[in-house]
Amino acid sequence: MILYQAFFSKGGCKIESKDIGSVAFLGFLAIYLTNICEFWGLQYLTSFKTCFIYSLSPFVSAILCYFLFKDKLTKKKCLGLAVGFIGFFPILMSQGGGEEVSGHISFFSWAEIAVIVAAVSSVYGWILLGQLIKKGYSPLTINGWSMILGGALALIHSAFVETWDPIPVAAGKYWSFVECTVMLMIISNFLAYNLYGHLLKRFSPPYLSFAGLTTPLFTVLFGWIFLGEIATVSFYISAAIVFSGLFLFHQEELRMGTQIPSETAES
Repeated sequence: MILYQAFFSKGGCKIESKDIGSVAFLGFLAIYLTNICEFWGLQYLTSFKTCFIYSLSPFVSAILCYFLFKDKLTKKKCLGLAVGFIGFFPILMSQGGGEEVSGHISFFSWAEIAVIVAAVSSVYGWILLGQLIKKGYSPLTINGWSMILGGALALIHSAFVETWDPIPVAAGKYWSFVECTVMLMIISNFLAYNLYGHLLKRFSPPYLSFAGLTTPLFTVLFGWIFLGEIATVSFYISAAIVFSGLFLFHQEELRMGTQIPSETAES
């Protein structure tokens, strides 16, 4: 992405000195911390439970926007947030054997806590990304530099905690690693991250987080197809309660006219 911006974009890939700190912090939060916490938690959690915990994003986004940008929280929004938070308890209280291995605090396993940290870091990262894009930077430039910085931190972390012999990929798994890495880079890093950055020009972070609620449903489907995972009853109970709370919150956002800019609404 950086090479593309450097050679084919009129704006280039330069970052002003006053914004270097924000880009570095974005790389630490949205790339490094988010991914190491998520992938560590995935060792012990099912894919659909991990993705469902990520559904905390709209709530985290709303709360951060309230404190950072003084966004208004009406009684109906607060009710929606309260209902949504309550909805997470059924699935968080249902723990499998893998979660017990990771250890726990009260009824939270360390794996769940790690994924919650990943979700919070991701949302704050998207807010930082939105602020930088509003300053005139291209999503490709910001994502490119933040991924380089966050990826470098992850590689250094790997060198200290994982076995390199001579690289951290098991013998005989090289082609599988390359195949999965290329697919991950294209689908997630290149398409998804930059599409999200483009959409932040038109929609608010809470609105995009709300739209992301479809992801647990797709994860249940793909987890069943590719991994043989079966969603528990607690997942569907939590999903119904959380979606109800988010529906209340979303309807209030639409009523207040804060979700979509006027020009977008007209189009």
